[in-house]
Amino acid sequence: QVQLVESGGGLVQAGGSLRLSCAASGSILSFNRMGWYRQAPGKYRELVATITNGGSTNYADSVKGRFTISRDNAKNTVFLEMNSLKPEDTAVYYCNAVNYYGADLWGKGTLVTVSS
Repeated sequence: QVQLVESGGGLVQAGGSLRLSCAASGSILSFNRMGWYRQAPGKYRELVATITNGGSTNYADSVKGRFTISRDNAKNTVFLEMNSLKPEDTAVYYCNAVNYYGADLWGKGTLVTVSS
């Protein structure tokens, strides 16, 4: 089974930037849609951004204009470029993949901490 491994999290000051990566152990073309979700302490997991095989993207209102999702099919990797980070962006960020049967696959997450 394909596995997803996130990386790139860390501690950054407000206004700073981070780039998250999600590396798949197999071809990401086998997934209809890939995306990033996040879960802050004491809160539910929420959508951050998604990207389809065709390149269509979708963003949460809270990150529009600041975050950019992209994919490199040759490297089987999905990225999340995060700019103008705010303390409220602090969360564990999870990579998600949905196949053509609707089945979900999740990574273990990477922690992003934004200090004020």
